[in-house]
Amino acid sequence: MDSDGLVEFERHRPRLFALAYRMLGSAAEAEDAVQETYLRWDASDRTEIRSAEAWLTTLLVNQCRTWLDSARSRRETYVGPWLPEPVPTGHGELGPLESAEQRELVSMAFLALAERLSPTERAVFVLREAFGYAHREIADMLGLTEANSQQVYRRAAHRVQEERPRFETAPAHARELVEKFLSAAQSGDIAALESMFTADIVALADGGAKVNAAKRPILGAEKVARYLVGLFAKSVAMPDVSFAIEEVNAAPAFVVRKGETVIGTVSAAFTGEFISSVQVAVNPDKLAYFVRNDRLFAGETAV
Repeated sequence: MDSDGLVEFERHRPRLFALAYRMLGSAAEAEDAVQETYLRWDASDRTEIRSAEAWLTTLLVNQCRTWLDSARSRRETYVGPWLPEPVPTGHGELGPLESAEQRELVSMAFLALAERLSPTERAVFVLREAFGYAHREIADMLGLTEANSQQVYRRAAHRVQEERPRFETAPAHARELVEKFLSAAQSGDIAALESMFTADIVALADGGAKVNAAKRPILGAEKVARYLVGLFAKSVAMPDVSFAIEEVNAAPAFVVRKGETVIGTVSAAFTGEFISSVQVAVNPDKLAYFVRNDRLFAGETAV
């Protein structure tokens, strides 16, 4: 590729990755989608392209729609619960996350919820909510009418709204809860954990077929507390294991390392003053991006 074409693509790469990740819930698949978009860009006659942003976004988002169809069939045979791939966001990996709405749209809980949307619903919702595209632009990208784009957006927003927590939790309070959560889990204080949880809390563990993990959701404050205490006891017993609270998917989470290698993340969703769900990611395939990011920013601390 000529240098101008490469420079132009690299200018858009971070935004393309952020879009693909929101569409797919997987950093590995998002990187593949961006690479495929690059190959198409490289092979194109760019003298005919009026807007690189529109061309690249259109190609990427429609590619993600196609991939989501095949991903659904793969996830139906996935061993145990499927969770989105955790992504560190302390260095702006997913773009600006300054508002509560921006942070919510990359949360583990929201990305799991977005799996219930059709590929077109997800595309319209992400393009509108996360990137602020007008319905006219979205319609052009997805081959819809503007009225149809608006209708799809309303349907997707309604489905999402039904599952969203009613009360937002301030970032400072979320971090305070996570700090108490880590302390109680490490010390084995089941009662303290229960007091932080909603009565109907659910814990999900994603080990795929690679790591032994709970293959069914764990429901209820007492059961989740006992499960987490047991999980942390096993982790603490391993040599050279450390825990850190870092920003993962725009929220404070536990990152578990053995030596310098990430072996798990524990994320939480909040409803008001309480933790309403816990997501445990230990499948090494889903931690590869996290490990590479660690190496890239070695010596820096994510807050």
